[in-house]
Amino acid sequence: MATPSNKNSKSHKRNRRGHIGLNVPNILLDQATGEYRVAHRVSPSGVYNGKQFAEKK
Repeated sequence: MATPSNKNSKSHKRNRRGHIGLNVPNILLDQATGEYRVAHRVSPSGVYNGKQFAEKK
């Protein structure tokens, strides 16, 4: 059975887990409508790449 030979300190453990974190979505200001939207997604008004795809509800 594998047992640790030495205790890992808090800093050693936290450095190892440093890559685990929150992912921030890529939010940008749409130049055509002036609204904020996530990149590569349809804006809230239904416009994508300068074309109307969906009607706003």
